[in-house]
Amino acid sequence: MTPTAAAEITLSHRFADELPELAVDWQAVEPPAPRLLVLGDALAADLGLDPAHLRTSEGVDFLTGTAVPGGARPVAQAYAGHQFGAFNPRLGDGRALLLGEVEGPDGALRDIHLKGSGPTPFSRGGDGLAAVGPMLREYIISEAMHALGIPTTRALAVVATGRTVRRESDLPGAVLTRVASSHLRVGTFVLARAMGDVPLLERLVDHAIARHYPHAEGAENRALALLDAVIDAQARLIAQWMLVGFVHGVMNTDNMTVSGETIDYGPCAFLDTFDVGAVFSSIDQQGRYAYGAQPAIGEWNLARFAEALLPLLAADTDAAVATAQRSLAAYRETYNTAWAGGMHAKLGGTPDDEQTAALVNDMFDMLAMARVDYTSFFRRLASAARGDREPARALFADPAPFDLWVGRWLALAPDPDLMDRVNPLYIPRNHLVEEALAAASGDGDLAPLNELVGVIRDPFAARPGLTRYEHPAPEAFGPYVTFCGT
Repeated sequence: MTPTAAAEITLSHRFADELPELAVDWQAVEPPAPRLLVLGDALAADLGLDPAHLRTSEGVDFLTGTAVPGGARPVAQAYAGHQFGAFNPRLGDGRALLLGEVEGPDGALRDIHLKGSGPTPFSRGGDGLAAVGPMLREYIISEAMHALGIPTTRALAVVATGRTVRRESDLPGAVLTRVASSHLRVGTFVLARAMGDVPLLERLVDHAIARHYPHAEGAENRALALLDAVIDAQARLIAQWMLVGFVHGVMNTDNMTVSGETIDYGPCAFLDTFDVGAVFSSIDQQGRYAYGAQPAIGEWNLARFAEALLPLLAADTDAAVATAQRSLAAYRETYNTAWAGGMHAKLGGTPDDEQTAALVNDMFDMLAMARVDYTSFFRRLASAARGDREPARALFADPAPFDLWVGRWLALAPDPDLMDRVNPLYIPRNHLVEEALAAASGDGDLAPLNELVGVIRDPFAARPGLTRYEHPAPEAFGPYVTFCGT
């Protein structure tokens, strides 16, 4: 299929048409001096869009929402959310805009969505803008997650606006053009329930099933089928986060998708040293969203999703609650199965038995005590399976615990080739992400960013000349802190 020129893009508006109570017609503010910083050419082609046209002034106007195709209906979406556990009944797209949905050559429908496109009725006093650094961070991390095979929203483009954005200091502004299977969130359903509008809730369930879970179309109880599907998708997603050492940083219910895609890369990071209590977000003072807390927070968020669906689960409240509890009980089993399967693969296909479970528990105790780099450990461990223990052994100041542990592990005959296929060598190392963002935001130098993205798009295959991308941050980098960017 020939890619569609920017002038010929067709955007549908199914969300706005089917759920008008949750959509406010709105327009992006016009940037004074738009300049394309990055464009995902492969993603554009997947959407049936022509990257060459998107690089023209007309294309950039489309990417910033200031020149939408005829018939499009941009809207700011409404949703609620639990922010650090506290319910906020009115959130919504405070600096974002859904331009519409595009149907790609594969027939799949995907949202084209902006971030940093100006204030909306949901801005709550904010300026609705975004800075170059946080938008490029979303581009970097989402590309890494996609390359790792983890369901994720993706960045189609980042455009510098030529506008100054005031945060702790004056920063160059930008707009992110984001692509997602949809932007339906747990918080979307929470808002419909808070409104007390059961017919709206029913339409929302129908809309979500049509977008993401068509196998549930004929279910006797469609809301229950949706609940079960979302629980399954999110359990598997969070297991994947944990396996690669990803810390989302702000797992509010408005940041959990119904599709099972990772969304909103604000104060996120990847582990260097293994630490279940790792927190990188400047606003997570109590560690609510720490690395090791993510599975439990996922379950908590899904309980809020189940609460929102209660009127549709059964006519009797007690029966509805019992039904929801039965569904939620599947979360831990699904998560544990997905995590254990992934961990056995990371360890070379070790068997799923009590001996391996004890080995895994001892491994994590060993990594935590020695403060070993999480990603490097698994990659170097493959060398031990090939007969050379020294690369992994060198990660430990006191190698005695490793020497005892590795012998037990080698007795299970791990497959090093499998390990190399599932354990990344290259992740977005925090210090290299900051280096790339500083260069792009300060001097407008995109070379470090482009090189970093080029490396992490192929995370499993070792390549010459990329040694610096394999290693964790030097000690001089210090504790890592990330910010939301609002």
